[in-house]
Amino acid sequence: MIRALYSVLLWLLTPLVMLYLWRRSLKQPDYRKHWNERWGFYGQRARSRTIWLHAVSVGEVRAAAPLIKALKDAWPAHRIVLTCMTPTGRATAEELLGDSVTIAYLPYDYAGATRRFIRQFKPVFGLLMETEIWPNLVAVCRARGVPLFLVNARLSAKSAAGYQRWRWLASPAFAGLTGTFAQSAADAERIVALGGQHVQVTGNVKFDFDPAPAKVVQGQDWRNALGPRPVLLFASSREGEETLLLDALAQTPLPAHTLLVIVPRHPQRFDEVAALIGSRGLRCLRRSEWNGQDIGEADVLLGDSMGELTAWYALADVAIIGGSLLPFGSQNMIEACAVGTPVVIGPSTFNFAETARMAVEAGAALQGQDMPTVLALATRLLLDTNDRQAAAEAGLHFASLHRGATQRVLSALATKLAHAAPTGSVPPTA
Repeated sequence: MIRALYSVLLWLLTPLVMLYLWRRSLKQPDYRKHWNERWGFYGQRARSRTIWLHAVSVGEVRAAAPLIKALKDAWPAHRIVLTCMTPTGRATAEELLGDSVTIAYLPYDYAGATRRFIRQFKPVFGLLMETEIWPNLVAVCRARGVPLFLVNARLSAKSAAGYQRWRWLASPAFAGLTGTFAQSAADAERIVALGGQHVQVTGNVKFDFDPAPAKVVQGQDWRNALGPRPVLLFASSREGEETLLLDALAQTPLPAHTLLVIVPRHPQRFDEVAALIGSRGLRCLRRSEWNGQDIGEADVLLGDSMGELTAWYALADVAIIGGSLLPFGSQNMIEACAVGTPVVIGPSTFNFAETARMAVEAGAALQGQDMPTVLALATRLLLDTNDRQAAAEAGLHFASLHRGATQRVLSALATKLAHAAPTGSVPPTA
């Protein structure tokens, strides 16, 4: 009855859902594409022997890449269907994985749309990355006998409190999962408190990220072209954070000849950030206008491109991680560590709480409580070669030390599938 009321409410909100897509499309036209998939209508021909993995947007898609490779190695006769929810997530999937997987949008959580999705792709089992819990989706998979797992699961205290307010709807969904593989013990405890069953800790698959060699070389080539000048990167910055940085720089300028690189998290904000930089009297050169060599008289290089974050990390001497200066919970810092770029983070890290804590303890990251403090820490690293080298080495060791979650997930998944499905319905791992 509760889920039925939820479904009715969702239908009543359909005009608002369509208005949301239209408004997003004003800044990001790709939101106008593939609308039929949002309601469970697909052009692809249905097949069997499919493994389905859902990664909502860019961060989850990048985290899923090593897991997808492991799944293809373990079940080589199966195709992978990767679903996401945002155009940037879809574009990232196409860039990283090409046509090695089938890429589509997961429909919104209408019962009919989720049934059409399951009928269309006939998954042998499904994997939801990190925090994606949809009541109708879980119920449809359970009714159709499709084992469904929450993988690389994380649940901050803030998110858990939000789910508690809707416990009457969330708890049956958590309980309906076949299994949950959590990033940390704290994540596992919160999920169990919400009704999750068969929960185990397997670690964070984001540590299994392998920097693309071509992107590392690209960044190193940029570094060589710029010469010896210091480079400070503000990576995956979020709305309002660039203003904080530029305000702090007005009070405490960077060391002489330092190049500031700003790479906004969302492409629809590229023009906005470029205008903000110009309004401060700073000369801005955009990546879309840059040949990778001479930057002329530019004060700031704006990364208005997709798929080059690894190259930006390889270029930088120090990286400030966006999303951590305002209450967004931080973006992923592991990629910077894996490239050997010293990291500075702000106070908001609830999306990566355990990772941030371990990184700071390992000396792989420095943490400040506001933008002036973060900028001071970054400046210290820019000026002190020994401290910067020590932080780079600590980051590389930190990223390497915590690898292995993907294989732990794969092993646990094989065990769960063997017990969850009728004999012969799910193939053993290779």
